[in-house]
Amino acid sequence: MTDLKVKLNLETARLPWSDLARYFAGGRLVRVGADMDLLTVAMAVAEDRSAEVSGWLEDGQVRPVSDDEARRWHETQATLWAVVVKPWVLVQEAAQG
Repeated sequence: MTDLKVKLNLETARLPWSDLARYFAGGRLVRVGADMDLLTVAMAVAEDRSAEVSGWLEDGQVRPVSDDEARRWHETQATLWAVVVKPWVLVQEAAQG
């Protein structure tokens, strides 16, 4: 495992929506699709692999959090996986159960 991957892995945590809402309000919250590996996306963003990230953005696998998602997460008091890759906070819905 690379140093960057280890660092990002150690910085990844499950956080309640209430801790993430301010990043949404600031336009810095980015959703990673459930079928993707959060660390893989975080590494691509951190390493500025723009072609790879652009592809994910184009097909909607990675995108800004929508108002509807934010509203739903607020209403359900959701817990999300999150990792900071400045200036972004990448989030992914935590598996239920």
